[in-house]
Amino acid sequence: MLTRSERTVKALRDVGLALGSTLDLDQLLELILRKIADLLEADRATLYLLDEHRQRLLSRIIIGDEAKSIELPVGCGVAGHVAKYGQTIRIKDAYRDRRFSRHWDEMTGYRTRSVLAAPMKNHVGRTIGVIQVLNKRGTLPGSFDEFSQHDEELLTALATQAAVSIDNSRLFLSVIQKNMQLVETKEQLEHRVADLKLLFELESSMARASTFEDLARAVVSEAARACGAQAGGLMVDEGEEGVFLYFIDTSRGQPTEVRRLGVRRGEGIVGLAMRTNEAQHLPPAESASSQSPPVSSRLGSALGLQVKSAIAMPLEGPDETPIGALALYNATRPGGFSQDARALLRLISANASTAVRLYLERLDRERSHRLTSIGRLLSGVMHDLKTPLSVVSGYVQLMARTDDVKTRAEQAQAIASQFDVIASMQREVLEFARGERSILIRKVFLEKFFGDIERQIARELEGTKVRLVTEIKDRGFARFDEVKVQRLLGNLVRNAIEAMAERGGVLTIRVERDDDDLVIIVADTGRGIPKDIQHRLFKSFVTSGKAGGTGLGLSIVKKIAQEHHGTVSVDSGSDGTTFLVRLPQSDQEGVISRRLAPTTEPPPPLEPTPAKNGNAGRTPRARQGRAIASSPSANPPRKGTARRPAPTDE
Repeated sequence: MLTRSERTVKALRDVGLALGSTLDLDQLLELILRKIADLLEADRATLYLLDEHRQRLLSRIIIGDEAKSIELPVGCGVAGHVAKYGQTIRIKDAYRDRRFSRHWDEMTGYRTRSVLAAPMKNHVGRTIGVIQVLNKRGTLPGSFDEFSQHDEELLTALATQAAVSIDNSRLFLSVIQKNMQLVETKEQLEHRVADLKLLFELESSMARASTFEDLARAVVSEAARACGAQAGGLMVDEGEEGVFLYFIDTSRGQPTEVRRLGVRRGEGIVGLAMRTNEAQHLPPAESASSQSPPVSSRLGSALGLQVKSAIAMPLEGPDETPIGALALYNATRPGGFSQDARALLRLISANASTAVRLYLERLDRERSHRLTSIGRLLSGVMHDLKTPLSVVSGYVQLMARTDDVKTRAEQAQAIASQFDVIASMQREVLEFARGERSILIRKVFLEKFFGDIERQIARELEGTKVRLVTEIKDRGFARFDEVKVQRLLGNLVRNAIEAMAERGGVLTIRVERDDDDLVIIVADTGRGIPKDIQHRLFKSFVTSGKAGGTGLGLSIVKKIAQEHHGTVSVDSGSDGTTFLVRLPQSDQEGVISRRLAPTTEPPPPLEPTPAKNGNAGRTPRARQGRAIASSPSANPPRKGTARRPAPTDE
C-alpha cells in the first residue's frame, strides 16, 4: 500500500512537471495520456477534446506505443455521455452497460472489460474534453481488475489538472497566433505607410514639374529608388510630335540629367509594354530563356546601357489606350526585380499615368487657349500695325518726290526701322503661340475693360448685401494681358465678396495713374485678414479657413502681377482689406515705343500733289491724318519715356 502511494505521489509529481514542460498542444496531449495510463495501470487511455461548434469529441488514443485519432458525437458512447452530462463514469463490465458501444471492439478485435471516464473541466467549470482509461491491469500477467474509487478520484484530479494545462496551452497558442498576426499586420502597415509616403513624395515632385523632363525626373528617380534599379525611362506619346523616351541613369548618384530620345512605337521593352498594354518583365541574363529578349540594341547603344534585367508598365490613357510606359533597368539586388518591385512599379505607374495624362491635357488646353487668344487679339495686332504702315506710307511718298540721295537714304533707313517693328510684332505673336511667353501684352481701353468688369461683378452681387462702387480715374488706355488681369481682378473680387457675405458691406474698385504705373485698388469693408497669415498670404495653399477654399487665389494674383513686372500689396485691419496692384507701363510702353519709333525724324505733312483724278492740290483725308499723327509735334513724349507716334484711327 505504501509502495503504491509513493508511486502515486511520484506519478502526480511527474505529471505536474510534465504538464508544465511544454505548451505545444500535440505534445501535451500525448504526454497526458502516457502518464495517466502508467499511473492508473490502464491497458489503454483515450483523451477527447470537445469541439463545441460541431458538438463532437476528437480523440487521441494510445494503443501500445502508437497514438491514433478517433471522432465521436457528444452523447454517444461512454465518453460522449460524460461530455454531455459532465459526470465521471466507472464501469466494471463494459459489455453489460448500455452506454458502451461495441463498435470499436468489433472493428479492432479488442476486448473492453472495465472503463473509467472523467470530464476535463477548466477553472470556470466548463467541460473541454474527456479522459477515458480501459482495462485496469491485474497483479498477474494477462489478468485485469476493475477501477477503484481511489482510481476515480485520482483520474478526476488529473483530468482537472490536464484541463488547466490544455487551456493554458490554447491560451499560449492563441497569444502566439495573435502576436504573429500583429507582426504581420505591422509589416503590412509599414509597407502601406512606405507606399503612401512614396506616393506622397511622388505626387509632390510631379506637381512641381513644368516640363516632361521634370516629370520624368520625379517619376523615374522615385521609382528607381523604391524598386532598386540602376536606370529608368519614361516613354510618352506626345501626339503629332512623336514618341519620346526620357531616360535617367540613377546609378551615378543624384539624377540630374534627363536624356530625351525619339523612339519608334513598340521599340524596346518599354515600347513593348506600351504597344501591348501589358506589364513586361525581363529576367537577369543568366536565367533568361533562349528566346531573344525585347531589348533594342539601338536604344542600348544610344543610351550607353547594357540591359540585364528590366520591368516595364504601361501608362493608361483616358480610354484605356496606352499613352506611354514606365520602365526600370538593371536591378541592384541579385536575381533581378522581385514580385514586390513589380507590384510597386504598377502602383507608381498608375499615379504617373494620371500625371502624364493631366500634363498632356494641360498642354492641349494651353495650346487651345493661345490659339483662341491669338484669334481674339488679331484685331488688336492689326490695329498696332497701322502706325508703322502709315509711317512707311508717308516716307515712300516723300521718297517719290525727292532726288536727293542723302535724304532718300535717311528715309529708307526710317522705312527699314518700321519693318523691324513689324517683324518684332510678328515674333511676339509667334512666341505666344508656341508657348514661349506666358502673357500677351496688348493695348486695352480702360473704360471699356472696367465697364465689362463692373457688369460681371454686378451680376455676382445680385441677392447679396454687398454694394459695388467703381472709381475709374483714368479712362485712357494701358498695356497688359487682358485675360490675365481679368483673372487677377476676379480672384480679388471673389475674396472681397466672401469676406462680406455675412454682414454685407462696400466693394470698391478704383483705377488711377501713379507716374508711369497703372494702379488698381480693390477694397472691402469685411472682417479683415488674420494677422497670423498676413506675412504668408501670397503663398500657395494659404487660406483663412473658409469652406471650400484652396489657398491658391492670391498666389495666382501675385504670379500675374509679377508676369507684368508689377507688384501687389495688402493692407488689412478690422475695418476691411485693401489690395493694391501696380502694373508698370513704362516697361510695356517703352518696349512698344522702341519698336514703333523711327530711327530718324518722321516725315512732315505732305504738300499738295497733282493727281489724275482731279483732286489736285489736296492730300487725301485718310493719308493726311496718318501723316500728321506720325509727326513728333502731334504727340510730344512725356519725360522719361521713349518717343512714339500718337495713335491713329482709334
